[in-house]
Amino acid sequence: MTSVSIPELMREIGQRARVAYQSLAAATAEQKESALREAAAAIRTHKAEILAANEKDYSTAKVNGVEGAMLDRLLLDDKRIESMAAGLEVVAALPDPVGKVLETINRPNGLVISRVSVPLGVIGIIYEARPNVTADAGALALKAGNAVILRGGSDSFHSSSAIAACLHEGLKSAGLPQDAIQLVPTNDRAAVGEMLTMVGVIDVIVPRGGRSLTERVQRESRVPTFLHLDGNCHTYIHSAADFDMARKVLFNAKLRRLGICGATESLLIDESIAPKLLPLLVDDLQGCEFRGDEASRRFEPRILAASDDDWGMEYLAAILSVKVVRSVEEAIHHINRYGSHHTDAIITEDTSAAARFTAGVDSAIVMVNASTQFADGGEFGMGAEIGIATGRMHARGPVGAAQLTTYKYVVQGNGQVRAV
Repeated sequence: MTSVSIPELMREIGQRARVAYQSLAAATAEQKESALREAAAAIRTHKAEILAANEKDYSTAKVNGVEGAMLDRLLLDDKRIESMAAGLEVVAALPDPVGKVLETINRPNGLVISRVSVPLGVIGIIYEARPNVTADAGALALKAGNAVILRGGSDSFHSSSAIAACLHEGLKSAGLPQDAIQLVPTNDRAAVGEMLTMVGVIDVIVPRGGRSLTERVQRESRVPTFLHLDGNCHTYIHSAADFDMARKVLFNAKLRRLGICGATESLLIDESIAPKLLPLLVDDLQGCEFRGDEASRRFEPRILAASDDDWGMEYLAAILSVKVVRSVEEAIHHINRYGSHHTDAIITEDTSAAARFTAGVDSAIVMVNASTQFADGGEFGMGAEIGIATGRMHARGPVGAAQLTTYKYVVQGNGQVRAV
């Protein structure tokens, strides 16, 4: 912790980040790749220290009453640490997203106009009790040539600090400034407020956490943001669904991991198949509480009555809301009204129904015959992601390295002058 005031602390961190960004923006692809591979090696080397730091965080969180999905998100073990290290290596191996010619325009006057990808600048990332975000966010920002200021949750402070130290080892070994990745060294919430006002220092804010964090960032930030809402994800089982597929996919979409934003929270099912399929689904998802509308409870008495609040709820628990619908269009209407525009899926063998669903559902990710839990940057081939952007500006869906760039126009001439 530091004894200086929070505004002074954040101003100093921001100034160091701006300086580091200038160096990082000019770094070679080889330097960035080397830094990430060395950071991965450091995570494996320092696994014992990371686990010890995580045990400290985990024990404190339990004493403080943290439980369920939040506690699961906090926990690190050998498998999750190896996944972090492997994720860094995947990001390292990706093509460099900086300097790509995105478009070329040849003008009649001989000018050649190229749209070229460049780093965003300095990124501020505010997240809660997910220590792995420290590695993912640091890696993706670095790959895209950005400096990053990380403000992790207080519950994961020691874990994130241990992981950040490994990222610094990687930067140092590649000859890159360690200030390119900075973890805010205080749990004081005033630091978040400062980040949200650092116009001209931080170029974009990425919040990753629950609705209260996202709403605060929306309300207070003077810095542009990548919006990340909660994950009220739907799986819609259409009348032309294969029953075996539907059962397998829904089980995974709901129960594989309860505490992630891609977990299905709402089940929609066509009226024509509900009497036969709903009892099988309730049997499959043992231990899951179903809360449904009147029609679903008529077909399956083990389903409890849903309230109006259930339709828009991100449970992050073994609870599933259920609604019976009469058509694809009714399913689309329900999802667009109550969903969070994150990830929604249809299970069907009818390609026409699938096409209507994917065209009509207004979400960042729309899936056909697949679990909503594939809503993940790693599963999209990005190595990692720093969140699922549900807004419409700049980035939408998994935010990977390529989404952490912007562009500029480079105009090549041979002496052209514009007519008077």
